[in-house]
Amino acid sequence: MAVGMIQGFPASDWIAAREAVRSLLTQRIRTPDPFISYSALVALLPIAIEPDDPRLSELLDDVSSSEHEQGRGFLTVLVVHKRGSRVPGPGFFKMARRHGFEFDNNERFFLQEYQRLLSYWRNQA
Repeated sequence: MAVGMIQGFPASDWIAAREAVRSLLTQRIRTPDPFISYSALVALLPIAIEPDDPRLSELLDDVSSSEHEQGRGFLTVLVVHKRGSRVPGPGFFKMARRHGFEFDNNERFFLQEYQRLLSYWRNQA
């Protein structure tokens, strides 16, 4: 029996990685410093993937799209660059635009989405 593949990984591994990202980020949103770098995140995943691998963007998009569709906001707003601006990479903003958001200032949009995420999760038990 052939195993289905997603982004070059066995489907079960991809799904496990997606759930790991969601679980980790929903735990982090409740901490004083919820942000995590791409490199720190991939070190915690059950698949071997590098921070600059385009498939990581696909994985994060899967998580954020699902969370957004359920009214909880773009959870992966918490995954940021380790150095410099400490905001999400360009893939995050492309994903948001695919969901119909229009903005000309990435940093402002990042802050708005972070606040929206905080508002949702602060009201959860």
